[in-house]
Amino acid sequence: MARNPLHARWSSGLLRLAALTLMGVAAASAAAVASAAAPGLIGQAAPDFALPAVDADNVRLSEYLGQPVIVLFWSSRCAVCAAQLSRLDRLYDTYRSSGLMVLAVSVDSDLVRAQRYARAHAGHFPILLDRAETVARAYAIERLPTTVLIDRAGVVRYVHDGRAEDRSYITQIRALLDDTDEAPQSALGSSDH
Repeated sequence: MARNPLHARWSSGLLRLAALTLMGVAAASAAAVASAAAPGLIGQAAPDFALPAVDADNVRLSEYLGQPVIVLFWSSRCAVCAAQLSRLDRLYDTYRSSGLMVLAVSVDSDLVRAQRYARAHAGHFPILLDRAETVARAYAIERLPTTVLIDRAGVVRYVHDGRAEDRSYITQIRALLDDTDEAPQSALGSSDH
């Protein structure tokens, strides 16, 4: 029995429509996951903050305006945070000569425990203490570890809620390093933290 050419075209069209629908659902799901990680944060000015470092003076995010910055929120109670600190230390060692900065923000309320953990998992970047979690609240952190990637202009470009693959970080870090637009002086969101 010969196949009807109109029926074949109609079936082919239905298959394409189904494939496009599935791709749209997948894209919407990915967008929902990204926005659930930090609602309204991506594309916005990163909230500025100043926090004490474990082994140094206060560090202010706005000091790094003009450089891409990774801010990692972690806790000594987080089972995977040590691995994330180590991963970011390796990436920092690779890309710091290109201008990348990493700031690791502890949300531990127990200062001694946070300092002990920070020293045991020390990297080559500042480890900051957010005991009152005011900075974590400003960044709408709901899960640890959470990693926020900020561009040279002080705008949040990427958020990883939990662990991400090294390949994702490398691609995103390179995109931030390749973005050479001039950083506006007032891009970071003002904050009293």
